[in-house]
Amino acid sequence: MNSSNDSIYDVIIIGGGPAGATAGAILAQAGLKTLILERTKFPRFHIGESLMPETYWTFKRIGMLPKLRASNFVRKYSVQFITASGKESQPFYFDEMNPHECSMTWQVVRSEFDKMMLDNAREHGAEVWENANVTDILLEPTPTDSLPRATGVVVTKNAQQTTNNKPQTILAKIILDATGTSALLSRKLNLKRSDPKLKKASLFAHYKGAYRDPNPRDEGATLVLSTKNQDGWFWYIPLPDDIVSVGVVGDIDRLITNRDTKPEQTLQEEIQNTPSMVPRLQNATRTSPVYVLSDFSYSSRRCAGEGWILIGDAFGFLDPMYSSGVFLALKSAEMAADCVIEAFHRTTLQMGRSCCRRHAIDPQTGLRLLHQGFFLRPFRPRISKHQTEPR
Repeated sequence: MNSSNDSIYDVIIIGGGPAGATAGAILAQAGLKTLILERTKFPRFHIGESLMPETYWTFKRIGMLPKLRASNFVRKYSVQFITASGKESQPFYFDEMNPHECSMTWQVVRSEFDKMMLDNAREHGAEVWENANVTDILLEPTPTDSLPRATGVVVTKNAQQTTNNKPQTILAKIILDATGTSALLSRKLNLKRSDPKLKKASLFAHYKGAYRDPNPRDEGATLVLSTKNQDGWFWYIPLPDDIVSVGVVGDIDRLITNRDTKPEQTLQEEIQNTPSMVPRLQNATRTSPVYVLSDFSYSSRRCAGEGWILIGDAFGFLDPMYSSGVFLALKSAEMAADCVIEAFHRTTLQMGRSCCRRHAIDPQTGLRLLHQGFFLRPFRPRISKHQTEPR
């Protein structure tokens, strides 16, 4: 393996998705020598298209707002819930709770959005390697923690991108794991644990020509639709170019384990079993494969140690209902980056665990509180007298 003094960075970020790109932009702008290692070549498909209004503040900080405003991403002003019988709640307009421009957000095409975010990190000074696969994280014992210290990574560049495709050892003072659901470091340290109360699966695809509300204020609303037997729910997210993202979420046993059907048939059966979905998709054509995710709700026992921090989905993931994934990725990346910058200013290298100690609620507790608030407490939307057919 190759190694040199040129391969020593202040921070290495593994993963160039929203969490990695956010942390990279903030750290590089602060003057730290920052390297983002992304396994794939952007753009690439990814799920998680609906943003929360609170992402506004991180976007503002890293200079993304002008780019989002100039994009063709669908504007999102509200969320709406539809019962198993097809009754629609009143739209929950975000600006009724907070009359600020942050109450408008976007439904994004993740392939385009993630590339915008990674390019933005480059513009802020982060060095970015795409098609760079991290195969190992270098660890060594430390007397101050039961978990080891991270000192660097082993990375291999795609042979098509460089003549030097041998594994390289790259050292850094701190490693940020932003590998998403791959959870590279959490798995390596045996920190990852599933949530037994949220053993769910999801099947999803893109459709063209599906129903869209003619009212511009409502066209971009995220819809959450209950299945007929109230044993699952659909998301319905309008995207640019007359595309709608449609996905069903339910217990793993019901959608995967106890079904003999292929994913395409399972998704179609779930659509047909949801009265409010049928008319919305009656003139639509599926334009993508049917994707499957299972047992996706998890967290890690620790968020950080000496020389390493887990951010975004590399730490944990809840459930797609409230579109919290990108928000938690951005926010955790911002918090981690601020802790790292502060630690460098203090010239202390014990800059991993201090990032968890800095906040009164650590990320694991925060995920648990979100879990309790979103999934264990009944939600009672205001039901209107709208007809069950799409408006």
